[in-house]
Amino acid sequence: MFGRFVRQYSTSKNIININELIVERTKTPFQKYTDKTKLVFGKQFSDHMIEVPWTKEEGWGVPKISGYHNLSIPPSASVLHYALECFEGMKAYKDANGKIRLFRPDQNMNRFLNSAKRICLPDFNKEAVVELIKKLCIMDKDWIPEGKGYSLYLRPTLIATQNSLGVGASNSALMFVIASPVGPYYPEGFKPVKLIADDQYVRAWAGGSGAFKLGSNYAPTIFPQLEAAKKGYSQVLWLLNDYVTEVGTMNMFVFWKNSQGEKELITPPLGDGTILPGVTRDSILKLTQQWGEFKITEKNFTMTELAKAVKEGRVLEAFGAGTAAIVSPIESISYKGENYKIPIDTSLNCGPLTKRISDSILAIQYGETNSDWSVIVD
Repeated sequence: MFGRFVRQYSTSKNIININELIVERTKTPFQKYTDKTKLVFGKQFSDHMIEVPWTKEEGWGVPKISGYHNLSIPPSASVLHYALECFEGMKAYKDANGKIRLFRPDQNMNRFLNSAKRICLPDFNKEAVVELIKKLCIMDKDWIPEGKGYSLYLRPTLIATQNSLGVGASNSALMFVIASPVGPYYPEGFKPVKLIADDQYVRAWAGGSGAFKLGSNYAPTIFPQLEAAKKGYSQVLWLLNDYVTEVGTMNMFVFWKNSQGEKELITPPLGDGTILPGVTRDSILKLTQQWGEFKITEKNFTMTELAKAVKEGRVLEAFGAGTAAIVSPIESISYKGENYKIPIDTSLNCGPLTKRISDSILAIQYGETNSDWSVIVD
């Protein structure tokens, strides 16, 4: 009896009470964009934001939606010293009828919660966060640009705010969500990227934190990315002991004829902490499995194997996958001083499968194809 009471009491601290929501409309709205075609990712923000404080003693506090503003945290806050921070990336869309839609928000919340647990930040009820995001989208609906490829990018974030130094679990935290209007990743059509397969720097490793969306995973990738750009490459293809892991900040897919002569879509597997469980990644796997037209495999493969397949003419397409672009076609990979060309349909600036996947997911996101993946915001 006592044990059950303790569990219920403990759980109650992890509940965000949506019924307590305070809404304060901004008195100083931002000047809204006038030309959506000139939107730059992450440069402009909508009028309002969500905040929910947490303490170890009291649990989650009162959720609030108010005008976008600077945060006030002590200079000793844990987030500033030990990178105790996680975040999500998701989007709100307007369909042809003006209805607001979210794409698989439950999957973003699953990953958000898992990331929080990995760095000892507090649990939360995922459904309440989705409801708060819906209310923010409704409040800032005029900030969601209309048209296919346009959306309102949403950035749920959870940071440790403990006012003391020392590595350990934080006794206070802040969840917040900001929003930014964005245009198509490729406004003038696909633009294939050139990669350099990096065997010097490592993004993630087995047993590490690569499978979680932590800010600390991204900072160390900036230097190798800048080095790659100096050499004329768009992104880094991250390797781990020659095994292909991710491309830039995206999951990696290869469509090839395997050594048995079967057409196969292959991507590195989850499970050892190396690969981020991308929502787009999962969507691609589920869609292509439904099509049932070729083999789908989650399996480790090496850059040496990929290079061999390119030389033998067995690679049909390769692309990265993520929230920002959905899919990003790859035209070449530099590896150990040799350049490996990936086939590109010049009429599409990508491969046929890449285009089909992009079109299929876009159709769901904008409500053109009925799917429970597309959640209407009422």
